[in-house]
Amino acid sequence: MAKATKKSAGKKATAEKKSGAGEAASAPKKSVARKKSAAGKKSVTGKKAVAGKKAAIAKTPSVISAIVEPLAPPPPQAIGASSAVLDRLWAVIDSRRAADPNLSHSARLLARGTAKVAQKFGEEAVECVIEATLGHPEGLVAESADVLYHLLVLWVDGGVRPADVWAELQRREGVSGIAEKASRARSLPQELNLGTSKIP
Repeated sequence: MAKATKKSAGKKATAEKKSGAGEAASAPKKSVARKKSAAGKKSVTGKKAVAGKKAAIAKTPSVISAIVEPLAPPPPQAIGASSAVLDRLWAVIDSRRAADPNLSHSARLLARGTAKVAQKFGEEAVECVIEATLGHPEGLVAESADVLYHLLVLWVDGGVRPADVWAELQRREGVSGIAEKASRARSLPQELNLGTSKIP
C-alpha cells in the first residue's frame, strides 16, 4: 500500500513536471508569436506611412521641382541688351583717344579730325535712310547700330557726354514737339542777331 502511494505520488510529480515544462516551452512560443505579430503590424504601418508621404509628395510637384530643378536663366533683356550699352560704348570710345590708330578703329576715326568724323556719321545716316526707304527691317537694325556708334564717336570728339543728351531728352519729356520747335525757332534768330523772330 505504501509502495502504491509512492508510485502514485511519483507519477503526479512527473506529470506536473511535464506540464510545467510544457507551459514553459509554450511561453517562449507565444512571446515569439506576439513579437512577429507586432513586427508585422509595425511593417504594415510603416509601409502605409511611406505610401502616405509619397502621395503627399506627388500632390505637391511644384514644391519638389522648385527644390530639385535649377532656377531658370534670366531673360536676355536682363543680361545687358538695353540702353545702358550706349553709356558703356561711349566709355570705350573715349578710352581709345590715346590708343594706337593701327590697332583701334575708334582711335583711327578720332585721329582724322572732326570733319572726317562728322562725314562718316553722315554716310552711315544716309545708309540707314536707304534701308528704311527700301523696307528692310534687318538692314535698318544693322545700319541703326552703325549710326549710333558713329554718333557716339562724334560725341567723344565734341566733348559731349551721354548724360548731357539724356538730360536734354528728359527736359523735353512731356513737352509738345510743336511747342518745343516753335521756341527754338524764336530763339535761333535772336542768337544770330538777325533782328527778327522769323527764320530767313
